[in-house]
Amino acid sequence: MAGIGFAIRKLLNKQSYSGLLQAYAYAGIISSGPWILSIVGIMLIGLLSIGVLVPHALIAQFQITVTYLFMTSLIMTGLVQLSFTRFVADRIFAKEEGAILPNFNGLMLVAINVSIVCGLPVVFLAFPQETVLYRTLFVMGLATLSAIWVATVFLTGLKHYRAILLIFFFGYSATMGLALAFSRLLDMEGLLLGFVVGHFLLLAGMIWLIYRTYHSDRFIAFDIWKKGAMYRSLMATGFLFNLGVWVDKLIFWYFPGTGQAVIGPLHASVIYDFPIFLAYLTVIPGMAVFLVRIETDFVEYYSKFYDAVREGATLEYIERMRNHMVYHVQRGLFDIAKVQSITVLVTFVLGEALLEWLGISTLYLPLLFIDVVGAGLQVVMLGILNVLFYLDQRRAVVWLTGTLVVTNVVFSGASLYLGAAWFGYGFAVAMLVTVLAGVWTLNRRLEALEFETFMLQ
Repeated sequence: MAGIGFAIRKLLNKQSYSGLLQAYAYAGIISSGPWILSIVGIMLIGLLSIGVLVPHALIAQFQITVTYLFMTSLIMTGLVQLSFTRFVADRIFAKEEGAILPNFNGLMLVAINVSIVCGLPVVFLAFPQETVLYRTLFVMGLATLSAIWVATVFLTGLKHYRAILLIFFFGYSATMGLALAFSRLLDMEGLLLGFVVGHFLLLAGMIWLIYRTYHSDRFIAFDIWKKGAMYRSLMATGFLFNLGVWVDKLIFWYFPGTGQAVIGPLHASVIYDFPIFLAYLTVIPGMAVFLVRIETDFVEYYSKFYDAVREGATLEYIERMRNHMVYHVQRGLFDIAKVQSITVLVTFVLGEALLEWLGISTLYLPLLFIDVVGAGLQVVMLGILNVLFYLDQRRAVVWLTGTLVVTNVVFSGASLYLGAAWFGYGFAVAMLVTVLAGVWTLNRRLEALEFETFMLQ
């Protein structure tokens, strides 16, 4: 993430409102761009397809299919995303950048093949009533999205931010345009075909940018699978985090009172789904603040602190850098919480009008409110996890993400038992418990920072 930090710092150094707006715009789009664009893209395709596809149930089948593709690909590739990020960082630090591109190719090959091998039996056994085209596109979509999440690892390290934004803009524009065009010929399968082709074009653009940046004499390598190259703690963290974020949705999808079958074995929850996905759109301001505060102010003093330790600076200077670092951690997390609190208040004021404008029943309003709170807490949690990663507290991060999974299962299950008035509280309370545990853990690590740093020298 250092490359992004340098670029944002350059914009902030302009000392102008335009530079400030540009910095936060870049931070918001880069930090939440793929996530938010996918949600908006799915919703827009559904809205624009009304009147084109009859019956509307076909649109719902497309949206649920795509949602499951996103969920499955994120959980599967969660095993390698963080660990491969660390592998890339280690190669850059060791000045072995020639090993990055061939190992990227090797990981892409593995991710695509695992997706195909896992996807083929599922579509042929679980979707016997669907067309061959649908089943083929399902597997292709899973493989394409898995490859995109692997390629996304590089986006945070590249400095071609305008190119990144343009690639995502044109990729999702193509996805929407092709989906609507093909739907006139192939109905629901046409929507899915447009989605797969559009994301393939997005992947092609990402690969072009990666090949433009990295070079190597080798084409493919599998060094990442050698002993010690991939950290198991990071593999566990990536898997547990993605599972923790999705597990409440799975519970509501397959609980008899809240979920119903949509296509094949894929279920959805009319009550639960739309408010929580709408709530995720409110995290953009918090994600922008998260990236600006953590990747500029905190990282600056983080680097100064460890440089001072390595270079044998005075104890007074080391303590001063440590105090600055702690201050900016506290300030950054406070600013994230403050911005998300403002977002929650705005949603409370405008939520009813927003639902009426979208043509959605205002009965969803209480669930939307609590989901916005939960989504805001998730941004705070990401800030805490990021700082812990910088401090190399990988065990603590595994513990926190494991806590998220367990608490989300327990509290979401309890909310089903308590009734509809409590829906959404399981997700929000799980995030709150994880955030509080994270604050406690981070505070302990920062207090012992000097001792642990010198003991590890």
